[in-house]
Amino acid sequence: MLQQLQKWFNPAAEGSSWKKELTAGLTSFFTAAYILVVNPLILRDAGIPLGAGVMATVAVSVFGCLLMAFWARAPIILIPGMGINAFFTFTIVQSLGLSWQAGLGAIVVSGLFFLIAAITPLGEKLSHAVPSSLKHGITAGIGLFLAFIGLQKGALIVPSTKSFVSLGDFTSPVALITLAGLLFTLILYVRNVKGSFLIGILFITLASILTGTHSTGGLNDTNFADYSQVFFAAEYPLASLSFWIAVFSLTMIVVFENMGLLAGMLPNMDRFSSSYRVTAVTSLAAGFFGTSPTIASAESASGIAEGGRTGIPALVAGVLFIGATFSLPVLGMIPNNAAAPVLLIVGALMMQSVAHISFSDFSEGFPAFLIIAGIPLTSSIADGLAFGFIAYPLLKVALGRWKQVPSLVYVIASMFLINLIAMALTSH
Repeated sequence: MLQQLQKWFNPAAEGSSWKKELTAGLTSFFTAAYILVVNPLILRDAGIPLGAGVMATVAVSVFGCLLMAFWARAPIILIPGMGINAFFTFTIVQSLGLSWQAGLGAIVVSGLFFLIAAITPLGEKLSHAVPSSLKHGITAGIGLFLAFIGLQKGALIVPSTKSFVSLGDFTSPVALITLAGLLFTLILYVRNVKGSFLIGILFITLASILTGTHSTGGLNDTNFADYSQVFFAAEYPLASLSFWIAVFSLTMIVVFENMGLLAGMLPNMDRFSSSYRVTAVTSLAAGFFGTSPTIASAESASGIAEGGRTGIPALVAGVLFIGATFSLPVLGMIPNNAAAPVLLIVGALMMQSVAHISFSDFSEGFPAFLIIAGIPLTSSIADGLAFGFIAYPLLKVALGRWKQVPSLVYVIASMFLINLIAMALTSH
């Protein structure tokens, strides 16, 4: 068995080792483990029972991670996406008025469109058509988004009625533990200590337990038998306009958000096509499993920063997600702020992509800037991409350089614009 895994993954050929890969897998999992608590709570607001939401989250995460490990052999973990789960609950179900069953049906149909794009030459053409400046903007924007999430999780910034966000209370135990954990993790990282992110997560978790600030996340009393109500419960009201608006919006999100995430994180772009296909299959499967669509988790970047280069981190995460079903109270003891230092450091690493953007050419630099600013400020990767992709051809046309823009970019920009208009109309 071990020899077969060694032959299949061969970490040495990627300049890595089993130790690095296993550590990367542990780091990615613990950085993203919060999804097991947060996603079911968001799905509950759509009407999906809490226990069913937990099982659906675990099932699709295991499926996606194992598929990524053995098909694409990439260090990417797949979990239900934050933001898109809120879109499912608060827009598709609560605003558009679809039942959660019909919402799951929209996920299946959008996943089918995504899969068609991924397995045909269209997916490769889309990837090649995206200008380099926008790709680097996506990487930097996601990095800034991760840092923003990290600051929130660590209570270093808090909501404000005057300026949207403001400085947190640095006398609170959570903020103090976060700062101590950040300093501790940062020192380990710059000194090239192996497993520094994982050690940092454990440090904050232990400190939180000792100070009594940890939480079980409210998942102690869940009825997993409810999952039978959700598994393959999707419905398809094809005559409903709201259903097709949901399908169109979801398709735009999963197609381009996953493309942006993979382009920004994959250490080996030769595995883009296979990784992209895996994300499509798993996004489609999410509707059958009973949860919002999966994405190539941005938290995968923490494992990649630890040296993950093969599918081993995804395999490790998949196995741990299986075990998570039996240890939710233990996982609930990992506080939200445990991942904050990791997200901040990884965000800084991803921001290095800014150096590859030519700001001397404003028609290249400004659309990239809109993506960088738009992703964290809208808390949506898809909306940030929309700003940049719409601005790019507009500026090129204004300069009389419209021939420099690939025809597919005009199509993408038009689709993003239509999606923004449709969502604005349905929000009223």
